[in-house]
Parts: sequence; C-alpha cells; structure tokens
Amino acid sequence: MSPTARHPRRDPLARAPDLAATVVIVGGGFAGLACAQALGRAGVDVLLIDRRNHNLFQPLLYQVATAAISPADISEPIRRTLARYRSIRVIMAEATGVEADARRLRLADGRAVIFDRLVLAPGSGYDYFGHDDWRAHAPGLKSVHEARLIRQRLLVAYERAAQVEDGELRRALLTTVIVGGGPTGVEMAGAVAELGRFLTARDFPMLYPDDLRVLLVEAGPRILAAFPEDLATHAAEALHDDRVEIWTGTRVTEIGPDHIVAGGRHVQAGCIVWAAGVKAAPVADWLGVTPGPGGRVAVDPDLSLPGRPEIYLLGDAALCMGADGRPLPALAQVARQQGAHLGRGLARQLKTGAPLQAFRYRNRGDTAVIGRGQAIFDWGRRRLTGRLAWLLWAIVHVALLVNFEKRALVSLQWAMRVATGQRSARLIDETGARSLPASTDDSETGADG
Repeated sequence: MSPTARHPRRDPLARAPDLAATVVIVGGGFAGLACAQALGRAGVDVLLIDRRNHNLFQPLLYQVATAAISPADISEPIRRTLARYRSIRVIMAEATGVEADARRLRLADGRAVIFDRLVLAPGSGYDYFGHDDWRAHAPGLKSVHEARLIRQRLLVAYERAAQVEDGELRRALLTTVIVGGGPTGVEMAGAVAELGRFLTARDFPMLYPDDLRVLLVEAGPRILAAFPEDLATHAAEALHDDRVEIWTGTRVTEIGPDHIVAGGRHVQAGCIVWAAGVKAAPVADWLGVTPGPGGRVAVDPDLSLPGRPEIYLLGDAALCMGADGRPLPALAQVARQQGAHLGRGLARQLKTGAPLQAFRYRNRGDTAVIGRGQAIFDWGRRRLTGRLAWLLWAIVHVALLVNFEKRALVSLQWAMRVATGQRSARLIDETGARSLPASTDDSETGADG
C-alpha cells in the first residue's frame, strides 16, 4: 500500500460547497492575530483570511527600506504564528463583500464563507488623494514589496551617483524626498539621513556628504501634528541637526519618475517616498454603509457594527471613540488591544452567552524615532525626548513583535548597529543592477551584504 493510500491527503476547503466557521476573521495584522489567538486559546472554531500569507510589523518597515534590518526580521507566516491553535484554519484569499443578512462573506475567487460572527480587520493603505498614478513613482510603506522597492531605489541611486561626472546629476541622485510629516515620514527622513552618512563614510568615499539632500514635505503647518507642539518642535530641530530640510505648508502638485513639484518648486530626486494620508480598506463598500474620515466605519463601544451585533470592526478600519470622545488613532497598540479584547469577549459569549463589554483603550504612550539614539515620547502629561525616549521607543516596538525569535533578532541587530553603525541589509537585486550604467559589473553590484 502506498503512503498516499495509508494517509490520504485532506483538503480543508472541500468540506462543503461554501466555507464556514463560527468566527471568520478578515486580516492577519495586529488586530486580527490578537483576536484569533484569544479565540484559539478558548478552542473556538475560527477561519482567518488574509490576502498575504504573512503578518508584518509595519511600524518598522522604514528600517527595511533603509537597509537596517531584513524583511524576515519583522514578518512571519500566519500559519506558523497560529500553528499551536488546533481550532484555527487559515486561507490565503481576498475579501470583496459582505452579505450581512445571509451571513456570507464574498471572496475574490467567487467562493463564499458562512459565518456566525464576522471580524473585519483588513488594515489600511496610503491615500494618494486622486493621484493614483503617483504610486508608481512614490511608493509608501505598507508592504514588504514597497519597502524593498524603496531600498532598491536608494541604493541604486548611490551606485549611479558614484559613476557620474556631472555634479548636478550626482546631487539629484543623492536627493531623497519624503512626502508627509507624520511619524512614518519623520522616521523615514531620519533613517535616510543616517543611511547617507554611513554610505558616504564606508561604501562610497568618492561621494561628498555635502551632496546628500533629504527633503521632508508636509502640507500642514508643522510636522507631527498629532503630537504636542513642543515635541514636534524638538523633532524638527533634531532633523535639522541631521541636515534634513523641512518644507511645511507645502502641497505636492506633481510627481514623476525622478522629480516632484511642491509649492511651485521643482525638485529632482533619486528616490521619492510617500508617507502622506492613510485610508482604510474598503470595508464601508463591503458593508454598504457610509464611511467616516479616512474611510473608517463607526462602531459601537463593544466594537460591533451598529445594528449588526454579529459583525465587528477592528484596527484601522474601525472608527472607535476613546474616553475623551475623540477617535482612537490608527496605531498598532490600539489594534492589538482591540483584537485581544474582542477575542476574549467572543470566547466568553459563545461559551456562556455573556454580553460583550465596551472596549477601553489603555494608552501606553505615543512615540516617534527621529534618528539614531533620538526619539520623542508622549504620555499625555509626561513627555520625554532624546536617548531615554529612544530606549522606550525600542522597548515598545520590540514588545509588539510577534514572538520571542523576532524580538531577539531585532534587538541584536539594533545593538550591533548602535555599537558599530553597520547596516547589513544593503542588497540590490538583478532588476536594480540592470538600471546601472553599462560599464558596471552586475556581479559586483549585487554582492554588497
């Protein structure tokens, strides 16, 4: 008898014409994973659906883009994360709509999923404000692909700059523009400035540090609008010390492959990064409801959709009010707390019929890193800047990583970078190597480790 006959393969999708689960979760990010883990510990039948096969720690993607860490350090297959929970199934698919009355979730491949409870936590993407053609020239930081693309463009720009004689072209190649002065834009600007100092000192001594230019463009009156003004001012001063130019009150009106137009000024650039404006996944369209600001959907205090106690929204998709009556920010710690709260509540409800409790967010502080050893930290009445703030930022971000292995890897790499300044993920693949001048030897270009 063949091994296949003794142990026939089981197709988990062949159980019925439609998929079905007690709780269906859309999204394997902070909120979806936290909810799934709480339900898995209680043995609840769960089906988790995500269009990617991995979870991703998006707050550290800017470090992937600036060659500080590898994508594998901040991402992990969802199946591995949830492997210990026997009651959880995972499928890679994309949701496209909800038939609330029939309790059916529609998938892009034509299948449907029957649910008793539906948890929508699909995250968000960048809003290009009607200029979706800009996306190709100015990628954001929402996926591994985008982070690697930015890293590729940054490193290729240095390789090209090292081989051109024209000083004006060289300075253009060594110009990086970041659009958006929120935490992501500020962190990216500081990291690019740090990367430039490292590369000109270690890898490209033929390039002049004075040719480096990092430009941060913000449409509002100041950067870090969500932070207290004194912290935002400190961040701006620290960026100026790192030779980052900040243009506030400046709107971008054009983006091309190698330039932007902002405030009527034309800037040639080797790399452009988009960090302005976030919009939720189209859950409002799926549900047939009117979206709120940023495409988010208003939820009741227990995180359910008003009038639909069997449907819940978490994370960036949920317009959830805090104790002060203001919408909770789209942050990792908010999403994780919501997911854990709802998972525990649904497990109790399914077991005992207990009603769900209102969600209360416990703010552990808002933080943004400015550069190596520099950060700001806001606890409301208490505020920190400098190295202590950076240490707290590091602790918070390491704690949010998915498991001990990732925490250890990232902590070790940060410790090595602080001690040596080394950036180990400086790789250019064959696609980027082909964009270099014909005289360049691809084998040498791609071997930088």
